[in-house]
Amino acid sequence: MTAVTIADLPRVRSRHPEAVAEAAARRTRRPLLGDRGRLLVVAADHTARGALDAGDRTLAMANRTDLLKRLCLALSRPGVDGVLATADILDDLLLLGALENKVVMGSMNRGGLQGAAFEMDDRFTGPRADDLVRRGFDAGKLLLRIDYDDPGSLDTLESAARTIDAMAERRLPVFVEPFLSRRVDGTVRNDLGAEAVTTSIAIASGLGATSAYTWLKVPVTDDAADMARVMQASTLPAVVLGGDVGPDQDATYDRWRTALRLPTVHGLVVGRTLLYPPDDDVATAVDTAVGLL
Repeated sequence: MTAVTIADLPRVRSRHPEAVAEAAARRTRRPLLGDRGRLLVVAADHTARGALDAGDRTLAMANRTDLLKRLCLALSRPGVDGVLATADILDDLLLLGALENKVVMGSMNRGGLQGAAFEMDDRFTGPRADDLVRRGFDAGKLLLRIDYDDPGSLDTLESAARTIDAMAERRLPVFVEPFLSRRVDGTVRNDLGAEAVTTSIAIASGLGATSAYTWLKVPVTDDAADMARVMQASTLPAVVLGGDVGPDQDATYDRWRTALRLPTVHGLVVGRTLLYPPDDDVATAVDTAVGLL
């Protein structure tokens, strides 16, 4: 089959489910880092955790047609290297032919649903290392939130370590996104203070039998000036995550620009900030991010 349109997806999925595997098998791949040694990846794995809002737009990501249009536009812009998503979205993008010569990252653990009592027991409900190999994908990503007061964090920590081992055995990069977190009025909040981010990086760097294939996916600290000291906690290669949509895009870009100057930081993995910018101009938001690299 050739690539289909978004309107064709329901028909193809119902009548030709084998088309997903066929599209994955014929996809043209590329190295993780291109010639410029930088990486810009668009993230779209929020929905599987029940996180559907973008800034003040309630359920913005619940419209799959709209999300796919934004993703295809972002992936078509020069300088965009790939996408991070869950299996359902990657399957859609494969059928649409949007992943040719792109880095494809599978989001591996989405079991800690937003707002759930078991949020910190973040089970691996997405693709496993073998699944990523079988489908010809290029990397995996796992979220590692650690709440010292929640026993569920220990299960997540242990399963994350074993997943890092499995990825290393297959020589697949795995991007670990660590946070120290705590519940505030029943809601999990990530601590973006310099000390907390430094500690989370140190913990994540030490997981598994080897760190040879481990990358870090880190937030910019509350005070961007602290990032140089924070990133001294590890020699592992890192990318900066984008976070949620904010009203001041210029301030966000300045924070990214500061982090990208650091020797271990090789790029950006950004989702809603690029897909749902305040002015809704996806192309300009993506092009600005590319320019920062």
